[in-house]
Amino acid sequence: MPYTILNVESSPLGERSVSRKLTAKILAELKAKHPGSTIIDRDLAANPLPHLNALTVGAFFTPPEQRNEALSEAIKLSDEAVDEVFAADIIVIGAPMHNFSIPSSLKAWIDHIVRTGRTVRYGPSGPVGLVPSNKKVFIASARGGSYTDDPMRAFDYQETYLKTVLGFIGLTDISVVRAEGVGRSADAEQNAMRLAEAQVATAVAKAA
Repeated sequence: MPYTILNVESSPLGERSVSRKLTAKILAELKAKHPGSTIIDRDLAANPLPHLNALTVGAFFTPPEQRNEALSEAIKLSDEAVDEVFAADIIVIGAPMHNFSIPSSLKAWIDHIVRTGRTVRYGPSGPVGLVPSNKKVFIASARGGSYTDDPMRAFDYQETYLKTVLGFIGLTDISVVRAEGVGRSADAEQNAMRLAEAQVATAVAKAA
């Protein structure tokens, strides 16, 4: 069965990027399993979304019929990003760790897609995600060091943040494919990639 797959890249390192190598592997496995699938590419390093400003935030909280030309123009890129999320059956996110968190380009994309009234609403019992929960998300996580064990686990604001904020809008079916310790040496990177590629095959086989 063919799917629509949204591929979100955020690493600025191009061909040297570990997270891009992992997303390429995930996409290859998905396309092999689901021939005819459509890929929507959003490269946040090549074409970054602007960080939010007062005009865009104002547009978020102004009903469409009340927006003037400036507000309508300010919200266009955000609407495009949100539409891509809703159109996708599977979302693949390349997320290297930058200073214990995610690249600012990826954070900007999140700020554009996490929107009250479009992807989340607040009810009597708190927030409710509006993105269908049957969408599958793969996070290709790359880290220079190792953050899965104590004491460095406390410094992980990358995977923990992504899983939290995506779950906030309804995306709870998340598989993380991780290559860590890649900054230690060439051998360490190769070993991490071997382990991560095995994770890819298992995750795709189980989940999509």
